[in-house]
Amino acid sequence: MPQLLERSLDSPASNLALDEALLLAAEADEIPPVLRLWQFASPTVVVGRGSKATEEVQLEHCRSQQIPILRRCSGGATVMGGPGCLMYSLVIDLRPNPHLRQLNHLHSHVMQRVLAGVQKSVDSDQKEALQFQGICDLTYQNRKFSGNSLRITRHHVLYHGTILLASDLGLIAECLATAPRQPTYRQERSHRDFITNVPANANSLRTHLAKEFEAQEPLCKDHEPLPSTLEERIRKLTEERYGQESWTLRH
Repeated sequence: MPQLLERSLDSPASNLALDEALLLAAEADEIPPVLRLWQFASPTVVVGRGSKATEEVQLEHCRSQQIPILRRCSGGATVMGGPGCLMYSLVIDLRPNPHLRQLNHLHSHVMQRVLAGVQKSVDSDQKEALQFQGICDLTYQNRKFSGNSLRITRHHVLYHGTILLASDLGLIAECLATAPRQPTYRQERSHRDFITNVPANANSLRTHLAKEFEAQEPLCKDHEPLPSTLEERIRKLTEERYGQESWTLRH
């Protein structure tokens, strides 16, 4: 069972660094598996590890609006976080769960629990409109509200994603270019016609996600600093990677 971490850091770069730090620290057996619930304080574009920013981001528009563009350590297409977008980051130990090395099992394991948490956080008459579609998308009324990506190390996996609750959908459409890889159910819809906010209560959702993943014991309490091993990894990763434009624009 993972421990719970409800922690958002001040800078966009350090938030991405914390996700990778959690994975690396777990891989080194410095911390247990963890479920982190957090959000960016301001609109932030996040490019996948192998994505081309020039193809997936409206670079000039983001720069004119002073919207940060960063690159994460996991794959997948570009997303946008910020106020109204709940982020979750799950680190799983694969040693007691070898079947999760198969991606179909991994996606099902995580997404069925996220879906259940959302279902318990909406009104009863809205539950039937929620679906698990594509490889790892969640939709409401056939429009996407949650996208996800992952990175696997020798013994652990970082599985993290977005849940749109009260996001500025128009801003997302303005900042992201047309995705180069699209699920069949998208049917070539534009971002504005394809994405939506799910009408879930944010506080209820946080509670239900923690319950679905059985993450009840906190990694550290709200007023406590992060473990020193994480702080050092965050600092190093931010300095060497996430805070560097050379990393963001490497493709």
